[in-house]
Amino acid sequence: MGMSAGNGHYNRPKSKRRRGNRHAPISEINMTPMVDVMLVLLIIFMVAAPMLTSGVPIELPEANAPALASNNEPLTITVTGDGKTYIQEAEIEFSELGTKLTALAKNGFKEKIFVRGDKNVPYGQFMRVIAHINDAGFKSIGLITIDETSTN
Repeated sequence: MGMSAGNGHYNRPKSKRRRGNRHAPISEINMTPMVDVMLVLLIIFMVAAPMLTSGVPIELPEANAPALASNNEPLTITVTGDGKTYIQEAEIEFSELGTKLTALAKNGFKEKIFVRGDKNVPYGQFMRVIAHINDAGFKSIGLITIDETSTN
């Protein structure tokens, strides 16, 4: 019984290429650069997304009420501390509020409208905005506040 001496190629991995195709192109897709680009894009979007939802800056009053579930983004009316009125992020005149809302409503008078009011807005002015929305025919009105348990 003798030892096999082998052919002199110890622990050399076998090549996938044949002898005659040494310079043939490799048809494998390198996934590493694509994964790197996707991860960088994911990080960029995760950082940028909160900056896109800022809206008009106001100080919301606090309340202890559960959040409403919503499938689509409703119209948002904002009343700032200095008395300006906004639909979404566009400033409008108070007298034009009803006509603009009717023009923007996608679902008719069943459209859900949220009202954000700065805590420094006088109660009478805030209620005039809600009355204007109600007079325009909209019945689904929600008030946006900050959860007081999250601010403590």
